[in-house]
Amino acid sequence: MVVGQEAHPGTGAAAQPPEFRAAVDGMQRARLRPEVLCEEMPAPQRIAPYAAALTADVTVEGTDVGTGRIIVLHDPAGNDAWAGTFRCVAYVRADIDPDLVTDPLLGEVGWSWLTEALDAHGAAYAAPSGTVTRVATESFGGMGEEDGTAQIEVRASWTPAGDTGVGGAPDLTPHVEAWGELLCTAAGLEPVPEGVTAMPSRRGQRGAR
Repeated sequence: MVVGQEAHPGTGAAAQPPEFRAAVDGMQRARLRPEVLCEEMPAPQRIAPYAAALTADVTVEGTDVGTGRIIVLHDPAGNDAWAGTFRCVAYVRADIDPDLVTDPLLGEVGWSWLTEALDAHGAAYAAPSGTVTRVATESFGGMGEEDGTAQIEVRASWTPAGDTGVGGAPDLTPHVEAWGELLCTAAGLEPVPEGVTAMPSRRGQRGAR
């Protein structure tokens, strides 16, 4: 799979810094669960000089139960707000039991899904920031017989730490894998048993479904 990449006008792939290309290679090496359909998406063009992005859906028995995206930004000049030259930006949305919407701990739990996934995959990070949003929908009138629905949304960003690649680029493989685990956890999938290796995600097949 080729990760979607963007750069400022006049900077083609050949002109991309080697550390950015190395970071994108790390994204491509990530292994996600087979329930995750992951593919490239256009990356934002104005947030940073270089960016790469992935989008994914979690599908169980033919039904999409979660969706998300991860964007990696790179500014060779550095960014004070990032405390570094790279930044991961992630979004996850998944259906949840409507009864959970009123749980006062839901936000804290949703944020812990991210930090625990990063720690579990050995993804060193700094300056984490984000929000957890709960959304409940009720139907009335002609739609009054429809059941209510609820979703949780996690929006987060963090700076990948550790100079382990070309030109000091961070290894983004564990960061993408942690995002994939966050997506599956939010969607209610059971954890992969210890000692069982997750198979590579289905990639680039959305149009064939």
